[in-house]
Amino acid sequence: MLARKNRRIAVAVLGGVMTMVGAAYAAVPLYELFCQVTGYGGTTQRADAPTGTIIDRTVTVRFDGNVNSNLPWNFGPKERAITLRMGESRQTAYVAHNNGGDANIGTSVFNVTPFEAGAYFNKLECFCFTEQPLAAGESVEMPVVFFIDPAMDEDPHLKHIKEITLSYTFFPAKGPETPVAAAPAVTPDPSNRM
Repeated sequence: MLARKNRRIAVAVLGGVMTMVGAAYAAVPLYELFCQVTGYGGTTQRADAPTGTIIDRTVTVRFDGNVNSNLPWNFGPKERAITLRMGESRQTAYVAHNNGGDANIGTSVFNVTPFEAGAYFNKLECFCFTEQPLAAGESVEMPVVFFIDPAMDEDPHLKHIKEITLSYTFFPAKGPETPVAAAPAVTPDPSNRM
């Protein structure tokens, strides 16, 4: 009787622990998905094409660039600000330079402020969608094509917004040391069977 009760408790505790571990692993991707869908925390939207509607209300978009201290790059916007009409798509660029003696790969995180504007800030093209490799001493111009959804004009909480800041921070990407194509083939050892 006692052994059965202990087994039930052990299974319940193990089930609780497994649920907590699963929830911890699922929290980050679910939070990222939530932010992308809602624009929460200044997360911008990704669009395939502009809305097709351009209205007269203008917004000034300011650009900011930062680099984590573990990445030997200089990075910043080519232009400090652009004023555009809502619905109008625009292109600008950021410039990155690898000051290090080795090639390395960077990945960027981004947000807009005020955070509430993230739901209306749409990117058509962005270097932030992929990792960016740079050879030692290499400089590159990285384009961003974006528009502000005219629906922002209908949001009573954002009527006062005249400026939006788009900010990127580059970090070292965690990638394989050897590209998969260059990795040596692995031959199974028949004596090492389980």
